[in-house]
Amino acid sequence: MNYSHAKKGMTLVELMVSVAIFAVISIVIATFSSNVFSLNSVVQNGLTAQQDARQVVKKIAAELREASPSASGAYPIEIASTSEIIFYGDADNDGSKEKIRYYLSQLTLKQDIVKPTGNPPVYSGGTTTRNIINDVRNATTSIFTYYDNNYDGTTAALSFPVDIPSIRLIKINLAIDRDPYRSPVPIYVNTQVTIRNLKDNL
Repeated sequence: MNYSHAKKGMTLVELMVSVAIFAVISIVIATFSSNVFSLNSVVQNGLTAQQDARQVVKKIAAELREASPSASGAYPIEIASTSEIIFYGDADNDGSKEKIRYYLSQLTLKQDIVKPTGNPPVYSGGTTTRNIINDVRNATTSIFTYYDNNYDGTTAALSFPVDIPSIRLIKINLAIDRDPYRSPVPIYVNTQVTIRNLKDNL
């Protein structure tokens, strides 16, 4: 009596095909997971950069709004350029007018503060320096732009070198890009501030 026996197991060809299919599926899943994590990282970095820039712009605007003559009577604004501004104000709410400087150093926006000393007061003491925000990539775009009392929303900015006593309004514009070699494009955060203590009769 003859019996037919079914072959059990996989042939070498079937095994190789199975391994190849498994490898392709694994690569697809790994690539998808990597893209998801990468996209999540990009989005998170963008949101963080935007939040940080907004806080910085808000802080600078608040200090500029209250700029006033120094403890020695100097004009509220000392220097006004595209990437640097020096003015006087009570930065730490201690009742004393500090000399405040914001300036771009490479890709970092920094702040210097000098407290007045002596009688009559002078600003020759130690400087406290802080890094305010990194990855500033304004390129040819000014961080600070200045306008006189004729500004109506469309008026051209004051040309450089700026006539400091003409300044009444300052626009602040920051471009932040944590990684210029990856999307998205730089995040722009801006605001404008009118200096309360600058009057036309000063």
